[in-house]
Amino acid sequence: MRLLSPLLAVVVALSFVAPLWAQTPAIDALRVLADQGDPDAQYEFGCMHDVGCLDEAVLSNGLEIDSMDDAEAGHWYRLAADQGHAAAQSRLGDFYHFGYGVPRDYAEAMRWYRSAAVQGGAVAQYNLGVSYAIGRGVPLDDVEAARWYRRAADQGYTVAQYNLGNLYATGRGVPQDDVEAVRWYRFAAEQGHADAQWNLGLMYEVGIGIPQDYVAAHMWLHLSAARRTSAGGNLDLVAHDRARVASKMNTGQFAEAQRLAREWIARHSRN
Repeated sequence: MRLLSPLLAVVVALSFVAPLWAQTPAIDALRVLADQGDPDAQYEFGCMHDVGCLDEAVLSNGLEIDSMDDAEAGHWYRLAADQGHAAAQSRLGDFYHFGYGVPRDYAEAMRWYRSAAVQGGAVAQYNLGVSYAIGRGVPLDDVEAARWYRRAADQGYTVAQYNLGNLYATGRGVPQDDVEAVRWYRFAAEQGHADAQWNLGLMYEVGIGIPQDYVAAHMWLHLSAARRTSAGGNLDLVAHDRARVASKMNTGQFAEAQRLAREWIARHSRN
């Protein structure tokens, strides 16, 4: 049976915390606090110069964006990060990883990601896992990758859950365990991760790590395909797998799979 991807999702995630200044006009007061050394204010002031912190809600409130400056943002993030501010450390890791306002330096990125990760930052934990999985800024180490993915996955971080499922499916960094792979794929699939839904559907189809169930297989493949209709990516492959499963089902099973998929979509659209 072909699983979609024994490969990991290896895109480093960006580290954002909703900025306080999106809800308050008191920018001058914030600057005073930042100049006085308040790490929360320093982080927020860095965010004010970081276009990556902007979202539609902030823009709709009329925030001026002519002050966006990666170097300035990095300056304030570092001041906060040096005081142990986890969100600033994580975002500073992003700056070094991608070369925003500073020379790209993967080792320095990992240093800041690690500082945030040990404080419980899920995104930083995931980014450390990715780095160990591909050997970027740190030695290649699947065991360490699994350890950091697990810490992020235990906090509900979706992509980490998916990657941890892949590690269990392939036996990289952990003992190969199809039941554990299914468990982590399911966590990610329930949060709408399209590739996890795809893999979970394929495992239901064949009965790997879980009893064979064409209804559940078709439901998850249908959900994965629906995600790709809007988001793109591998739609033809998922649709092919879904059609193959459908060819093994009777009319009643197909109707039940469709009903379950509709209920899942309705339930999650309310959340």
